[in-house]
Amino acid sequence: MHRYLGYAGAWVLLLVSIPLALRWPSWGWGAAIGLVLVALGTLDLLQKRSTLRRNYPLLAWFRYGLESVGPEIRQYFVEADTDEVPFSRQQRALVYRRAKNVMDVVPFGTLQDAYATDYEWINHSLAPTRIADHDFRITVGPDAAQPYRASVFNISAMSFGSLSANAIRALNEGARRGGFYHDTGEGSISPYHLEPGGDLVWELGSGYFGCRDGNGRFDPERFAEQAARPQVRMIEVKLSQGAKPGHGGVLPAAKVSAEIAATRGVPMGADCVSPSSHPEFDTPLGLLQFVARLRELSGGKPVGFKLAIGHPWEWFAVAKAMHESGLLPDFIVVDGAEGGTGAAPVEFMDHIGVPMHEGLMLVHNTLVGLGLRQRIRLAGAGRITSAFDIARTLAMGADWCNAGRAFMFALGCIQSLSCHTDRCPTGIATQDPRRWRNLDPQDKATRVYQFHLNTVRALRDLLCAAGLTHPSELGPEHILRRVSPTEIRSLAALYHFLEPGELLHGTPSHAVFRAFWADADPRSFGPPPRLAALRSSKSR
Repeated sequence: MHRYLGYAGAWVLLLVSIPLALRWPSWGWGAAIGLVLVALGTLDLLQKRSTLRRNYPLLAWFRYGLESVGPEIRQYFVEADTDEVPFSRQQRALVYRRAKNVMDVVPFGTLQDAYATDYEWINHSLAPTRIADHDFRITVGPDAAQPYRASVFNISAMSFGSLSANAIRALNEGARRGGFYHDTGEGSISPYHLEPGGDLVWELGSGYFGCRDGNGRFDPERFAEQAARPQVRMIEVKLSQGAKPGHGGVLPAAKVSAEIAATRGVPMGADCVSPSSHPEFDTPLGLLQFVARLRELSGGKPVGFKLAIGHPWEWFAVAKAMHESGLLPDFIVVDGAEGGTGAAPVEFMDHIGVPMHEGLMLVHNTLVGLGLRQRIRLAGAGRITSAFDIARTLAMGADWCNAGRAFMFALGCIQSLSCHTDRCPTGIATQDPRRWRNLDPQDKATRVYQFHLNTVRALRDLLCAAGLTHPSELGPEHILRRVSPTEIRSLAALYHFLEPGELLHGTPSHAVFRAFWADADPRSFGPPPRLAALRSSKSR
């Protein structure tokens, strides 16, 4: 109830001031101030545009007041608008403006230091193009029975359980209006995913939530039943996520509500466990056979997998298994170490996994080198908020991008860093109905839709300025990076990109391929013999 202390205090001031004002007229000011505060607090409770104001009547205005002078305080005493912690105020402000469909231009000049190391830009053309349509599409699974035309920008995996019911409703309704997809996360398909009718990518984690038997193993009949839903457009097998790769998860029994238990197919009153690895396969070939099985059980819908790159020989083993078996996923999503989650151990969040840029380029290079890139679509996910972030990711090898936290900002997230406490102040990352019921799904769905719309429009404008006609034309030669005060390199010059089919004719000079490609085994995720020997040579 501390959330309502300001509102309660206003009532106390009003009720005390009225009788005092009748005896001492000077107390009329107290009554007037109390009346104004009570009226404002009541409006906060009744309005639906701001969840924060509904959850914190009157008190929220103190935050807005402090926030309004925040840029000045940070400028002189704390930090710059461009400091990322993990998202800068500039990044968040851009999402807020586009979600609210207000002016997103900036005055006077860039806040970026154009002469700082790592500053990046896209070169423009003296012959800019005109693109009439901003609705860029990529066909996934063109040879599948039910191919899907994906948007170039979509909602990344965030489960019901991590996000509230109304947050899921708003995301899916926004996706429906904008014609882009909403990844369910590994928590399965909840009623709140289905209610609005937006396109879904069903993420299948190691717990097989929504399609598991009583022992937690994969149930093909339950999977086929769920996958047959018209809203389910693609299936994504989650191998790992960037924020905590190689780490399973446990939802404590106390948090397994009746709704979550029904959605995931787990019992109430018991811990809900996501194993760190999949019980259905333990080899690269087994993964691909599982993907093929899911494609058949789903009636020919596109099936792929998501992973954060770790040991390079494990990814190389999967790639070799693709080449030798001919079993291919329809798509691969590369998640980066910079990705977010509701909660993760500090060491995993800070020091486990390859960042998205390097992981994406490794996957792209491998598929190009094997001559498979045209048959497999690639997506990148990891701290994407702007059209330039999308353009840079596409230039590094992706076909489309996914974002999670950016769409949370569109819902009204204020980066309070309280996702793991169940006390999210904006009703997004909480299962407390006293908080999430104040998030109006229709209003927030409009913001999700507008953020997506304005971002892909900005991407169109970037492409026009660069003299291009479609995002697929973006390549590493278009992105420039300052590597020192006096040196500039394009990504094409900065990184080694393989030629089509290069891996079919030998081992390239690329350092990672030279070190691990030859020893990768398509029948095992295990380390190459020479690395295993090094491990065994160490004293225990």
